[in-house]
Amino acid sequence: MHAERAPTNTGGMKRRLGLSDAVVIGLGSMIGAGIFASVGPAADAAGSGLLLALALAAVVAYCNATSSARLAARYPQSGGTYVYGRERLGAFWGYLAGWAFVVGKTASCAAMALTVGAYLWPGQTHAVAVAAVVALTAVNYTGVQKSALLTRATVAVVLAVLCAVAVTALTSSHADTARLSIGSDTTVGGLLRAAGLLFFAFAGYARIATLGEEVRDPARTIPRAIPIALGITLAVYALVAIAALTLLGPHGLAHAAAPLSDAVRAAGADWLVPAVRVGGAVAALGSLLALILGVSRTTLAMARDRHLPHALAAVHPRFGVPHRAELAVGAVVAVLAATTDVRGTIGFSSFGVLAYYAIANASAWTLTEEEGRPIRLVPVIGLAGCAALAFALPASTVVPGTAVLVLGAALYGLRKSRHTEHGGSTQPMNSSADDDIRAVVDALKRRAAARGERVRALDSVLHLVANDEAEIAIDDLIHTANAFRLPLRQAEYDRLLAAAARLDHADAVTDIDPDLLRPDSEDI
Repeated sequence: MHAERAPTNTGGMKRRLGLSDAVVIGLGSMIGAGIFASVGPAADAAGSGLLLALALAAVVAYCNATSSARLAARYPQSGGTYVYGRERLGAFWGYLAGWAFVVGKTASCAAMALTVGAYLWPGQTHAVAVAAVVALTAVNYTGVQKSALLTRATVAVVLAVLCAVAVTALTSSHADTARLSIGSDTTVGGLLRAAGLLFFAFAGYARIATLGEEVRDPARTIPRAIPIALGITLAVYALVAIAALTLLGPHGLAHAAAPLSDAVRAAGADWLVPAVRVGGAVAALGSLLALILGVSRTTLAMARDRHLPHALAAVHPRFGVPHRAELAVGAVVAVLAATTDVRGTIGFSSFGVLAYYAIANASAWTLTEEEGRPIRLVPVIGLAGCAALAFALPASTVVPGTAVLVLGAALYGLRKSRHTEHGGSTQPMNSSADDDIRAVVDALKRRAAARGERVRALDSVLHLVANDEAEIAIDDLIHTANAFRLPLRQAEYDRLLAAAARLDHADAVTDIDPDLLRPDSEDI
C-alpha cells in the first residue's frame, strides 16, 4: 500500500510550514492568554489549589492534543475537528464542532485584542483593540508564511520576558515557598472552574491542526508539533505560576489587576515592570495573530461545505490564503473588540472551545488501530474532562454558551429541512446523482493508484454520499481533484455537472481547475 502524498497543488492552499513553524504558531496561540489574562481569575476560583488546577487543565489538554494529533494525521486538510467530526461521527457533529470553534474562538480573538489595549493604552482599550485586529488581519491576508515569521519573533520576546519574571521572582528574598501549600480555601468546584479558565490558555495547539493544508508532510509534522508546543507551554506556565504564588500568595494573586507586574514589584524589581507590560501586549498580539489564522481556516472548511456562505471559500490566487474568510473574521472580531469586555469573552470562549474538543475526543474514539487511534483511555478522559470543565464554569457563561450551541443546531436543522423540501439528497429522485458521484470517484481513484497514491479524501467523499450529504460530497470531490491534481475526462465532468444540477448545486462544479479537464479521447 502506498502512502498518501501531500499534494503539490495550485487549486488549494500552499504547504509552506515546517515543524518549527507549526510549533511556533501553537506557542503563539497559547503563551500569553493564560499568563496575562487567566491566572488571576483562576487563582480567585482555586485559591491555594492553583497549581492543581493547572495540572488538571494540562491533563485534559494533553488528551485533547493526542486525539487531535491522531485525527490530523488521518485527515490532513484544513478545518480541524469540523472535518474530524464530520468524517467520524456524521455531518451534524462536524458542523456543531465547527460552529463551536468559530463562535468560541472569535470571542477569544476579541479577548486578546482587548488585552493588547489594556496593556498598551489602558485609557483607550477598545480603540487599540480594533487597530490591532485590523493590522493583524492584514498580515494574515498577505500569506501564512509571513504570519509564521512574525509569530516566531513574538514568541521569542514573550518567552524572554516570562523567563526574566520567573528568575527575578524566584531569586528574590521576598519569595516564600510556604505560600505554595494547599489550604482549606480549595474546593472541587473551584478547582474545576479554575481549570476551565486555564484551559483557555492551553487551547492554542488547535491552530496547528487547522493548518493541515499548509503544513509540509502533515501526517508526520502535526503529531510531533502539538505535544512539543503543549509541553513547552506547560513548563512556562508552571514556572511563572510558582513564581507569582511565592511572592503574592493565592489571595494576592487573585486580586491583582496585573498579576505579573505586581509579582515583579513585590520582588523589588520595579525596573522590570515596563518590560512586563510590553511583554503582555506582545503575548496577546501573538495569540491574536494565530487565532485569526485558525478561525479563518475553519470558516474556509465550513464555507466549502456550504454551512457558511460559499463565497467565503475563495482562496487568493497570489497569496494562497482564504482572503474572504479572513476579512469576514476580522470584521466580526473588530466589532466585538469595540463593544465587549475581556472577562465575558474569556468565559464564553472557554465554553465553546471545550465543546469543540469534546467532539474531537469522541471522533478519536472511533479510529481503528490501523488508522492510528490513541490509547482508548485518552479520548475517554478528554471527553469527560471537557464536559466537566465546561459545566463548572459560571452560569453566566454556561447559559449563553448552551444557547448559542442550540441556535447552531437549529440553523443546521433548518438548512437540512429546506434542502429536503427542495429535492435534496435525501429524496429518492437523487439516487442517480449519488451513482454519478460514485462513478467519478472510482475513476479518480484509479488515476491516483496509477500514480502510486492512495487519496483517502476520496473515501471521505463516498462516506458523505452514503450519509445523504451529496452536495457536500460534490464540494469535497472538486476540492480533492484540485488539490491532488487528478484529471477528469470531459464525460466525467459532464456527469458530475448533471448530478450537481439535479441537486440545484451546479455552481460548485465550476470550481474545478480548467487545467484538469481532458478530452474523452486522451489517454490519462
